[in-house]
Amino acid sequence: MQDLWRLSAADLAALIRSKKVSAKEAAEAGLARLDAVNPRLNAVIDHRPEDVLRQAASVDAAVARGEDPGLLAGVPVTVKVNVDQEGFATTNGLKLQRDVIAKVDNPVVANLRKAGAVILGRTNCPAFSYRWFTTNLIHGDTKNPRDASLTPGGSSGGAGSAVAAGIGHIAHGTDIAGSIRYPAYACGVHGLRPTVGRIPAFNAALPERPIGPQISAVSGPLARTINDIRISLAAMAARDPRDPWWVPAPLEGPAVPKRAALCLNPDGLAAAPEVKAAVSDAGKRLERAGWTVEVIENTPPMREPVEWQTKLWLGDAYEAQLEAAEREGDPGALACLRGNRAKVTPFDQANYAKALIRRATLTREWLLFFEKYAVLLTPVSGELPFPDHLDRKDEASFKRVWEAQLPQIAIPFMGLPGLAVSTGLVGKAPVGVHVVSGRYREDLCLLAGEAIEAGGVPPSPIDPVV
Repeated sequence: MQDLWRLSAADLAALIRSKKVSAKEAAEAGLARLDAVNPRLNAVIDHRPEDVLRQAASVDAAVARGEDPGLLAGVPVTVKVNVDQEGFATTNGLKLQRDVIAKVDNPVVANLRKAGAVILGRTNCPAFSYRWFTTNLIHGDTKNPRDASLTPGGSSGGAGSAVAAGIGHIAHGTDIAGSIRYPAYACGVHGLRPTVGRIPAFNAALPERPIGPQISAVSGPLARTINDIRISLAAMAARDPRDPWWVPAPLEGPAVPKRAALCLNPDGLAAAPEVKAAVSDAGKRLERAGWTVEVIENTPPMREPVEWQTKLWLGDAYEAQLEAAEREGDPGALACLRGNRAKVTPFDQANYAKALIRRATLTREWLLFFEKYAVLLTPVSGELPFPDHLDRKDEASFKRVWEAQLPQIAIPFMGLPGLAVSTGLVGKAPVGVHVVSGRYREDLCLLAGEAIEAGGVPPSPIDPVV
């Protein structure tokens, strides 16, 4: 059973529940895979084998007692290093936070444990989780297992790299501007940004977040199958009273007609031919599955939400963020902040109020759009996965990166769910589609995602090509 790491989370959990495989065997297989490939990837930057085996023993004991071990019984998963895990440093890719040791689990980590998951290790992110590339001065550079010359994505780049290479069956990530969806896209797996309020989160080890991240940042899963995304969402979404934004919305909403809108150039996004071909192909896959797909010239606004989202994310307390980045000395973080200074400052009280007022108006427009369509298909990015560290090459490259990510940055401003579905490869570079729906309708994203997935996906897990 040495290849247990290849199985889907759902299949592995079923084997453990039926006592055909032990959680210990699954943990040992996960640790062996980590040892075999992580030195080439640096996807996992902290793990403690004895702790992993102790967690697995607890699951096996529950199974032996005849108890329900949970939806993710014994499944090895990874968590991003920007969320609290008891006894570990919540670094967020920062030397400045190397001594921020969590005393309690973040709700999303606690929920994974309650569902029976075994936390295999902590995955890398860029400093401050600012970029769509993953490197920092404390943990180093993370590689894309499909092609080391390409970014693994960011900010959940370690998560995408790990799950694509078979280090864990599910990876936890966070997303404020594409940080789940882009690593999934870049590494050739799937990633779900849930609705704001769906998955509870709170880092007790750090100060309370500003309002922008409170109303737009989320935790969510990356996985190799859409069904694994579905079950990990259910596990992560359990109630936790520590998050005042958590909403007890059902995971399955009412049935609606299977009608999808498809937009190749939302709000003027210039998409590469290969990207547009992948989105069109995803539409054809939906049609073959019985969906009605309508090609539309444009969506509700994306550029304006991008402007406001960037201001709320980087403009709020900009000088304090810049001062921290200067103390850290991270070149990527400094490039991100300095490159956006003109767009996000000054962000005074009047601008703050306007941002929140426009958020209500724009969200309403998007919700009315989803009264007509169950889902929207767009590019994840206007380009194939970028060459690694392209944003630091020069000013033109920095602007090119930010322009390509338009759909990813826009959706969080309205708090909407978005699913990156990997559909194929162009050479070694993965490609896919962005599936968006109305608030708390992740089920519609997943329904469409499964139909698209059925048309073919890149092989995974894979051995690193580095």
